[in-house]
This record gives sequence, structure tokens and C-alpha cells, in this order.
Amino acid sequence: MSSPPSLLDWKNRTVLITGATAGFGTAFAHRYAAVGARLILCGRRTERLEALAAQLSVPVHAVTLDVRDRPAVETALGNLPAAFADVDVLVNNAGLALGLEPASKASLDDWEIMVDTNLKGLMIVTRTILPGMVARDRGHIVNIGSVAGTYPYPGGNMYGATKAAVAQFSRNLAADLVNTAIRVTNIEPGLCSGSEFSQVRFHGDEDRAAKVYEGAVSLTPDDVAEAVFWTTALPRHVNITRVEMMPVGQAPAGLAVHRPKV
Repeated sequence: MSSPPSLLDWKNRTVLITGATAGFGTAFAHRYAAVGARLILCGRRTERLEALAAQLSVPVHAVTLDVRDRPAVETALGNLPAAFADVDVLVNNAGLALGLEPASKASLDDWEIMVDTNLKGLMIVTRTILPGMVARDRGHIVNIGSVAGTYPYPGGNMYGATKAAVAQFSRNLAADLVNTAIRVTNIEPGLCSGSEFSQVRFHGDEDRAAKVYEGAVSLTPDDVAEAVFWTTALPRHVNITRVEMMPVGQAPAGLAVHRPKV
């Protein structure tokens, strides 16, 4: 009977994490470092990447990278050092939400950034790494989606649309890879504090960001990291295609209904 990889197995595996400089990405890096995996850490902030790498007692290849920059991605990830070239797990984590305005008032600039990062960036990184996985007939692609890709909410417009596209892209990847040993998982977290998500969404407005989590029990980046790790640590014939996770105080209940005063 197959069993999950041992610690020794992980020491011979390479994990690539995008958006590693904060929140989920940093938690993922620490989780995989705890079992000894080699890490490729990608992010836009060099100082944060270097500081994170210094905290980890495993081999790390840090790459300052914006996933929206296709030539940079293809150059950096298409020419990895030999010790890191065989990527076993790709965690497509780089992403963001911007704004909470209704569609008629939303910023087109914000919409474009979300599409370029959440969808096109994920697409570019995946397409760069995937041929190597196919050639080796092994690997695992983990996409970080969101419950917003399933359940709409006012102001979620383009963010939810990009995460719905990530969910469908994940399904179609699995369909394309059905004759291989490559796994594809979409992780869909709900309300989660302890990251820069809301600060970024509200363009640095700390007070507004804090109110999102005020009085609520929420997930933490470590919770999401544990879910990601679990899916990749299962026997290799097991593919967890989708994980929807929320704190106990959140539920996909109630569609928005407008009741005008008569």
C-alpha cells in the first residue's frame, strides 16, 4: 500500500512558491521547509525574499519576479539552476484583490491588474513549468483560488471572476493531464486574516482593512498552508481536486436581495 512521502522524500523534492514575500506564500515556505524540501521562492520584494530565505534551514533559490512579466518568468523559471530545475510542486499563490466598488464604479486599472496577476500570471508560470513535469511524468500544481470564485458578493466582481477562471483552468488542466501522473489541486480559502490581502484591496487603508476581520473568527495563513501541504503529501495516486475551506463563522448562505421601500 502506498504511503505519504517521508521526511527523506521531501528532502529530495523541489517546491516552487509564487507570491512568497507575505501572507500565504510565507506560510507555505515555512511549512515545506519544516519537512526539508528545496524551495524556489518568487516575489516582487527582494529584501523580503532575502529575509525569508535567511529564516529557512533548507536550500533556497530566491527569484525577484513579477508573474505578470512573461519574458522575465520564462527567463527565470525556464533556466533554473540544476539543483532546482526539477520542480515537483508548483504553488501558484501570487494574486490580489483590489477595490470593493460596484462594477459601474470600479477602476478598470484595478480590474486589469487582477486579471494580469490572478489569471495571466498563474497561466504564464504554469505554462513555463508544466512541460518539465510532463517530461518527468510527475508533479503537482496547486492553485490558490478563493470561495469568491464560487459565491458572488457585492463588489467582488472582477476578483471573483478571476478566481472562477482559476477554478475552471484547474479542472481543464486535470483533464489535459489525465494520462500522466501529474496532480492538480485548487485551494479555495474563505475569510482569512494575518495577510496583506485586505490592506492591498483597500490600497493601504489599514482601518478599513481591519474592519473586515473585526469580531470575526477567521482562517490564518498557517491553516491554508496545512491544507496545501496535506494535498501534496498524500499518496501519489490520490488527487484532491478542490478544497473549499472557511472558518466556522462563515457560510455560503444568502443571496443579496434588494427590497426597495414602497
